[in-house]
Amino acid sequence: MSKIKIQPLADRVLIRPAAAETKTSSGIIIPDSAKEKPQKGIVVAVGPGTKENPVTLKVGDNVLYGKYSGTELQHESEDFLMMKENDILAKI
Repeated sequence: MSKIKIQPLADRVLIRPAAAETKTSSGIIIPDSAKEKPQKGIVVAVGPGTKENPVTLKVGDNVLYGKYSGTELQHESEDFLMMKENDILAKI
C-alpha cells in the first residue's frame, strides 16, 4: 500500500473499495458482467472535519457504505471513492 497524495477536505473521507467477489460461497464463478459493486472498503485518508461535523473515522478503518454513495475517482491506476463521513453506514 503506497502513500496516498490526496488529502480530503472538511468532513470527507477517501475509501479504497474492497475487491468484488469472484466466487459464490458454493464455488460458482461469477462473470464480470454479473459482479456487484462492493459496499465495503478501507479508509485511506480523512479530512480535518468541521466544527459542526468532526470526523470520527481514522485511516485503516473498515467501513460499510451505501450502494450509490460517493464519487468514484482513479488515482495512479487505483480506484477510490470520496464521500462525506455521514454517507458511511457503519464501521466493521
